[in-house]
This record gives sequence, C-alpha cells and structure tokens, in this order.
Amino acid sequence: MPADIKTIPAVHNQSLQGAVFTVQSDSDRVEAIDKAFDYRGDVTLTVRGEQLEGYIFNRDPRANPPRVEVFLKGSDEAKTIPYADITAIAFTGKDTADGKSWLAWVSKKESERKAEAERIKAEVEAQGHL
Repeated sequence: MPADIKTIPAVHNQSLQGAVFTVQSDSDRVEAIDKAFDYRGDVTLTVRGEQLEGYIFNRDPRANPPRVEVFLKGSDEAKTIPYADITAIAFTGKDTADGKSWLAWVSKKESERKAEAERIKAEVEAQGHL
C-alpha cells in the first residue's frame, strides 16, 4: 500500500523498511531519493513502469540530468538512472542498520559489561577467593 512520503515520521531510529513512496512532485522525488540513499538496504525503484531492485550507492543531484547509481540485485552491474525516470521507491530490503542506534549500542555494551562482571565474580567465588 503506497504511503505518501510526507506521512513518514522523521525519526532517526525508525526504519523505513516496508515503506513505499510514490512520487507526486520533483521535491517528493528528491526527498525519497535522499532517504533511499541513506537507507542501508535494497530498494525497489519503479523506473518507467519497470521494477529494478538494488542498492543505491551514489547520487548526484547536481549532474545534468540528476541521477542515482544502483547496484542491481543479483548482479555486479551498476546502473545509472536519471531522477526524472523514478516514479516510486519501495524500501524492500532488510534495513541492516535497524536497531543499531547509539542508544541501542550503549545499552548492549552495558549489558555485556554486567554479564562479564558476573562471570568473573562467579569464577573468583568458585576458586574460593571471595
């Protein structure tokens, strides 16, 4: 079900995985491409009615014409696509950065440190030193 790009909350740690942006204007297109470029997973681009799945690894909004470069899924081939040819972007691949915010990292490291301290304490107690 397509979602208007303006309805997606601008939250840093919220994944766009599963979102579909249909282009209504040039500014929508640029915003969607920027989000797709920052996304760490595959996207499916609708380009002149054709579906192309891959990873956007480069964009050049200042080129004439503005364009993105995509590594197509299942291929070593990179494809250059003009912005104007993109009519929709679906965030179809797994977001490899999902759940990897700074706060999640800090929490994980704190949990690991506590587990290590407990392990060392148990080892010392087993040796009779405590």
